[in-house]
Amino acid sequence: MFLPVLKLNSEDLPDRAVVCGDPGRAKLIADRMEDAKELAYNREYRTFVGTYQGVCIAVVSHGVGCPGAAVCFEELIRGGVKTLIRVGTAGSYTQDLPPGSLVVSTAAVRTDGLTAQLVPEGFPAVADPELALALYNQASQVEGINTAKGITLTLDVFYNGVVEFPHKLYKQAGVLAVEMEISALYTIASLRGAKAAAIVATDGYADADLADVYDPYTDAVSKAVEAEMDIALRTLASL
Repeated sequence: MFLPVLKLNSEDLPDRAVVCGDPGRAKLIADRMEDAKELAYNREYRTFVGTYQGVCIAVVSHGVGCPGAAVCFEELIRGGVKTLIRVGTAGSYTQDLPPGSLVVSTAAVRTDGLTAQLVPEGFPAVADPELALALYNQASQVEGINTAKGITLTLDVFYNGVVEFPHKLYKQAGVLAVEMEISALYTIASLRGAKAAAIVATDGYADADLADVYDPYTDAVSKAVEAEMDIALRTLASL
């Protein structure tokens, strides 16, 4: 089967994949594998395949936001991928998870527009529980990085307009962090019979009451991003 947006043949895909927003980050993940080769690069979608600890794994970038990412997730699953782990970054809602922490998302609040057009309002966006636990167990073994698991929020906007962000509301509800794609991943995986989980590195505070300066390029954030790449690959290889 030809996957027209990813510009891939399904026969070239393994059944496990790491997905990330940034095409450059996809290359960094692929560099951690053996015999990695680039299969395609169309728009924001960049695909590599290689082996990690003897297991064949794909690495695919999906860009920013749910609509474009959803196309990637749909085509990967149609192409035979059965297990997907997203790695990325998120804004923290709590001082317990300062920039440079790791969060394994067990579920995502669906405030995005994409999933509202796929499923009814009350449909939950949840990770595969066994995959999320395996991801968290791998993350917990990394020394020197604060790690948590819990609910994340998926939001469509990055810079605010005149409508107030819902950060305080979801912070009070116990949500740990906010990002822009996980709800699409979990919803589509549920609909299509695939397993999905996600791990994100906190790169700042989403709540302006905690910090007004956003700097995602600190050493602590870089360390967490580097760690989550290895964590995702180890998790997929261990299944």
